[in-house]
Amino acid sequence: MNYRRLGSAGLKVSELSYGAWVSFGTQMGEDTAYECMVAAYDAGVNFFDNAEAYAGGQAEEIMGKVFKRAGWRRASYVVSTKFYWGLNEGPNEYHTLNRKYLMQAIDGSLTRFGLDYVDLIFCHRPDPNTPIEETVFAMDDIIRQGKAIYWGTSEWSADELRAAWEIAERHHLHKPQMEQPQYNMIHRARVEKEYARLYGDIGLGLTTWSPLASGLLTGKYNQGVPSDSRANLPGYEWLKNMLTDPGRLETVRNLQPVADDLGCTMAQLALAWCVANPHVSTVITGASRVEQVSENMKALEVVPKLTTDVMARIDEILGNKPE
Repeated sequence: MNYRRLGSAGLKVSELSYGAWVSFGTQMGEDTAYECMVAAYDAGVNFFDNAEAYAGGQAEEIMGKVFKRAGWRRASYVVSTKFYWGLNEGPNEYHTLNRKYLMQAIDGSLTRFGLDYVDLIFCHRPDPNTPIEETVFAMDDIIRQGKAIYWGTSEWSADELRAAWEIAERHHLHKPQMEQPQYNMIHRARVEKEYARLYGDIGLGLTTWSPLASGLLTGKYNQGVPSDSRANLPGYEWLKNMLTDPGRLETVRNLQPVADDLGCTMAQLALAWCVANPHVSTVITGASRVEQVSENMKALEVVPKLTTDVMARIDEILGNKPE
């Protein structure tokens, strides 16, 4: 396992990390989560991603139990959570980044995790109804209270990110250090074009999600949606349109020969492609079985094989490289 700095920060995170979205609390309980997290940790993964809203708080509870059960040194791993969606539908508890919500949300997450602090906290989405200044001051206060170490955003625009950074700079507050955008072979414009100047200008780090495009890039949907797919889970019906798009499925089929030539699976190729971007600090993987964790980790063996010629071949197949 290789480790990269989180943008300009001194913190180092594993190139591949492990996240709780979808699986924890919906597809798997504590025992399976324990097996998967231990397999990831043993492979060198040191970053475990989570969010308040995942499975209505259950994902944090399960991960917290795994940390306690595994008995790992607290300094040996990095854990995150995210705030915005909320767990209740009160006016200050739902779809907001106001100060009241954030100061309560961090305490709730720490209780569910059973931890004194988390390493990374994210504003899970932008909140158009709360001044960015109010959110920046609240995130800074959470860090000053020792409840988190770094803060960042998820799916914020470049303009929103820069505005937050400049507010923090002006008032000598902790600046947003990282962003968590979707990034994969299908969805790449934000990371490669919109954020392009932010890596050098403000030292932005990335903890990217959905490297397999919700499974599309594994090739498992080439013949339709399997019965055990997450697209069949209640609340995830929206995935089906993307996973059955004829154009995208054709692209995946055309990528298969590249994976075959490199001696890897489609999933490993997709993960390696994300890791190959030097602006990506860590690629968040998901897995509901230990075998999947092991297969994902093998993607690191593929990264050195992604030569300039191979990447050009992939770009030609994808036909979506941002100008």
